[in-house]
Amino acid sequence: MRVIVSPTSGVPLYEQIVEQVRQQIMAGELAAGAALPSLRALAGELRVSLITTTRAYNDLAAEGLIVNVPGKGSFVARIDPDEARRNSLERARKGLREVVARTRHTGLVSLEELAAMLAEEWER
Repeated sequence: MRVIVSPTSGVPLYEQIVEQVRQQIMAGELAAGAALPSLRALAGELRVSLITTTRAYNDLAAEGLIVNVPGKGSFVARIDPDEARRNSLERARKGLREVVARTRHTGLVSLEELAAMLAEEWER
């Protein structure tokens, strides 16, 4: 498992971990049943707190991407591709709802401007 975090990115460290592990699982780079580093080992490797790695693993478990087995460790879950796609789409929709709510209340961004920003981000 490869994870790189940046304390200056503006994205919480646990979210950086979650996103990178999620991507590796969805891309098949981390196979179902594969053992993940222990919470303490990952925290030490990334130089983050144990609370940060615990939150990341708990979020991944809540998404059904990993399974935490007490006394044994954390493992990549067997996932249904259709369910994983639905979950991914729902996360995207939730993020879009948040962006729309924030921009609609300010009145500073039109739908066209928002669509242009989305297209710009998509191309990055």
